[in-house]
Amino acid sequence: MYYYHYPYPPYPQPPAYPGYYFYPPVTRQYPQVDVNIFTKSIKSYRLLMDQGSILLDRLGDEDFDVKLMSFAQQGNKTEVDKLIKTIGLKVPVETKYTPTGITFELSAHPDLSSPISCCTLTVHMKWGS
Repeated sequence: MYYYHYPYPPYPQPPAYPGYYFYPPVTRQYPQVDVNIFTKSIKSYRLLMDQGSILLDRLGDEDFDVKLMSFAQQGNKTEVDKLIKTIGLKVPVETKYTPTGITFELSAHPDLSSPISCCTLTVHMKWGS
């Protein structure tokens, strides 16, 4: 009697997953690229960047910052929103704040006919530890 001393069987084993075979990749036809919406979004985002710059310039005023942080500390969101509206930005601004920071979300609509925002500029700043 012969003893087979190798740790593997003498005959080839069937593959572990016999149903899986290699198939060549399927070539797909993609539609032609339309950049109109993307171009409108870029133009709208430039407006957001300009408005964000105006916001940051106004936030650089120390008296304005004291008022803003005082109203936020008191939890007076209506006064915070009124204070942000006095800046005179042309785009809607949503303000969220916590004891450690404040977030401004500026959003733009590329078309007046579409109510969906194309792009959003989010400015998050730390104001506490």
